Amino acid sequence: MLVFMAVTAAGFYFFVKSPIHQIYLPTATGITAKQVCSLHFISGFTHDRARELYIDPLLGGAEGLISSKVEGNEVRSGILGILYNQRAVYREGIGCSLVHDGARFDASLTLPHDKPFEPLTADTVHRDNYFDPEVLNSAIENAFSEPPGSGRNTLAVVVLHRGRLVAERYAEGVTPATPLHGWSMAKSLTATLAGAMIERGEITLDRQAILDEKALTEDPEKSKITLKHLLQMRAGLNLDEENAGFDPNSRMMFTKADMAAWAARQPLVQEPGEVWDYMSGNSVLAMRAIQNVLPGSVSDHIAAVRERVFKPLRMHTAILETDQAGTLQGGSYLYAAAHDWARLAQLYLDNGMAGDTRILPEGWIELVSNQPENGRQTNRYYGLGFWLGHSGIDGKAFYMSGIQGQAIYILPDHDLLVVRLGATNHTGAGTFDLVADVVNAMR
Repeated sequence: MLVFMAVTAAGFYFFVKSPIHQIYLPTATGITAKQVCSLHFISGFTHDRARELYIDPLLGGAEGLISSKVEGNEVRSGILGILYNQRAVYREGIGCSLVHDGARFDASLTLPHDKPFEPLTADTVHRDNYFDPEVLNSAIENAFSEPPGSGRNTLAVVVLHRGRLVAERYAEGVTPATPLHGWSMAKSLTATLAGAMIERGEITLDRQAILDEKALTEDPEKSKITLKHLLQMRAGLNLDEENAGFDPNSRMMFTKADMAAWAARQPLVQEPGEVWDYMSGNSVLAMRAIQNVLPGSVSDHIAAVRERVFKPLRMHTAILETDQAGTLQGGSYLYAAAHDWARLAQLYLDNGMAGDTRILPEGWIELVSNQPENGRQTNRYYGLGFWLGHSGIDGKAFYMSGIQGQAIYILPDHDLLVVRLGATNHTGAGTFDLVADVVNAMR
């Protein structure tokens, strides 16, 4: 009996200390609560459709164990209804946040947009002058086709040429005004905001990015990390991102109330600026560094993002969510209508201008769309907040990208951009072929 009790106690101890208990299971309930909340209250999906499209395919067969329920302006989830409970709260204009400590969270705060969605106008004359309409339509049709086994789930495709809307299509229940999740395309927004603030003289890329006192006390070398290092994914911190539910990124996103503070305190494993490693924690810290420059509360920070980027581009559906501590989630949580995602990309085809107003500084587009020159290990497919290249077309290409098939390709030599949004799981999104097909449709 004593042996059995000792073995049981040892097993329980190791389970409590294991990544399964500390990261994996809280991540499963956390992503369920957070994503159902955002997809329901922001995108307008039903609870069941949100889970079926976006969430359950990510749970690795455990979806039947994880319950979730919409209650008022909240979503609660747990395993078998009682274990690893998580709670996400929706606030109008701010979106959803996982709340780990309700006493330190203002659930009543709201900040709705002051203008409604402004749709782009289709220009069929321009389309017919510059594209073969049948070939273009075929390209869009193919993007919505389902490969064997399905799982592509394309929800929206938008094509702009010279700033004119020449093609669009949406899945059932999705409209041009439906805010859709961009996942890591938010990193491109973070880079854009940094550029807009540099143009205003509010910040520099060489600014010291880590100001957390505990992090700097533990390792003064972290003071070398700059905003540029973070935006180029070269900070050197141990923030591995594997999207497997056991990695530091999962722990940060789904178990920590203050993601930026936790990320800043992770070990420095490379000299800042030397080695490229894609990690959302870099973008969380980049946004925290940007917010440290902005005065006021989180409401003021959201208003500042709108004033510097969203309003000049007429992105009136854009919702950039926060964690519980108020850090804007510029790594993963930006929702916007397909038309508004296109407006963000069009800024880069318009040389950083919104009408007669300069938003991005001269040279910014070249900076974000080219491989960094220094560092002993970089990635030739990543610039500053944007991915680079498309081997199937002639000319320059760079793009925003997020998991589950989110992508916006920007093709300056063709004055063309292609938006593809969806909930793709366990198959290819088809965006690479879509972009090539759209280019081939040009006259």
